[in-house]
Amino acid sequence: MGIDSNRSVTLEPVVVGTGPVSPADVVRVAREGAAVRLAEEALAAMGESRERIEALAADPRPVYGVSTGFGALAVRHIPQESRKQLQRSLIRSHAAGSGAEVEREVVRALMLLRLSTLATGRTGVRPVVAETYAALLSAGITPVVHEYGSLGCSGDLAPLAHVALAVIGEGTVRDASGTAMPAAQALAAAGIAPVELAEKEGLALINGTDGMLGMLLLACHDLRALLRLADVTAAMSVEGLLGTDKVFAADLQALRPQPGQAVAAANMTRLLSDSAIVASHATPDCTVVQDAYSLRCAPQVAGGARDTLAHAERVAGYELASAVDNPVVTLDGRVESNGNFHGAPVAYVLDFLAIVVADVASISERRTDRFLDKARNHGLPPFLADDPGVDSGHMIAQYTQAALVSELKRLAAPASVDSIPSSAMQEDHVSMGWSAARKLRRAIDGLTRVLAIEALTAARALDLRAPLTPSPATAAVRDALRTLVPGPGPDRHLAPEIEAAVNLAASGALLEAAESVVGPLD
Repeated sequence: MGIDSNRSVTLEPVVVGTGPVSPADVVRVAREGAAVRLAEEALAAMGESRERIEALAADPRPVYGVSTGFGALAVRHIPQESRKQLQRSLIRSHAAGSGAEVEREVVRALMLLRLSTLATGRTGVRPVVAETYAALLSAGITPVVHEYGSLGCSGDLAPLAHVALAVIGEGTVRDASGTAMPAAQALAAAGIAPVELAEKEGLALINGTDGMLGMLLLACHDLRALLRLADVTAAMSVEGLLGTDKVFAADLQALRPQPGQAVAAANMTRLLSDSAIVASHATPDCTVVQDAYSLRCAPQVAGGARDTLAHAERVAGYELASAVDNPVVTLDGRVESNGNFHGAPVAYVLDFLAIVVADVASISERRTDRFLDKARNHGLPPFLADDPGVDSGHMIAQYTQAALVSELKRLAAPASVDSIPSSAMQEDHVSMGWSAARKLRRAIDGLTRVLAIEALTAARALDLRAPLTPSPATAAVRDALRTLVPGPGPDRHLAPEIEAAVNLAASGALLEAAESVVGPLD
């Protein structure tokens, strides 16, 4: 559900101070290409803590991360003349990622989040380091980061090291146009001087949960919209399958005061308001006693998903307010080792959201399947086909949904329960939060596709209910689809129609169509 990055010229820059950036700031920088600048308070805080690091660097006693090696090599004291080489060696050796390139929006998000931690003054880096991160973001220069390499402990080491490599003028980046080139060339073209890292700075650039947190924030942003779309597609299916809206009444929901459930039910009630299709069978002689669970329990599933999302957003908020590094410079000037880089809190909610995504998709697929079964669709043609037997209608669209849902169930298997020891058993328990984030991104894409197919199938069913008319809200969604996908008729090449529906779902156009009638959904 990305946004055109060419809008950056019209955006106000995101100002990074000593406090947390907001989720909206992360989206603006990651997806919309917003520029970044540092607040004066941040520059002052970094200058003050740097003085403490430089004092410790001159001390003959070893201090971890300042005058020692790292990880299992922390027992070695590094002489003054070798420390700049130590920083370069750290970044070069840790930039060990492999596999496909990570998406631009993910890299920009993790860069902003690492910059936000640097700006707190708790990492001990010089202001010039943070200013260089801001300059790269503002120039649209994106270091090439690879899919594999992070265990989600000691920070997202490899991904962050690839970014730090660009900051020192090495490695590969993509410029604002997306062209790959050596970092030194891109920095020179943008008038940015590479940084020669001093004591502690290399470690400060890679010890963070920024990659997994960035992906969590982007996922939360997308999922909040997708859950509203799930209410829309569920309402369309309830209507098209001649279900009742009475089960969504507020007094029934209040008997089980789960907050998300009440929100979803209220949304569905609004969406189904003034539906002639619903009214047509809301009569004493209606023989249907109860709708299937996939219709009747839609608010319970979507509501539980909302409550899980709210928990994930709280965890993300705590992490945004964190200064994750090891060691850190405390407010009273101490330099202390700690374990705050462990990604467990973020990894858990990333996995939890993958479970939610799989289940919301699962109930959506079950509603689609009901449309296609003549025994359960209350008078519609088999598979919604124009000439059943000659035509297959939406039969294989449901196969595509089923394949997606099966994949989503596999992606719901938690990454955070795994741990592989590393660094000669010094780092003997890791979070796998980066892996949890990567699979959640794939899951959200899958959910978007599943909901799009439900909307496409439900819209066809609503047309087949003519002359009865759908509610104004669901009719608006159907009409949005009809701008790209024709109505019922003989079989056509279905893949392009599915992809058109996916694009409308991902862009927010289907949700906007419904909200243009009923107002913003919750």
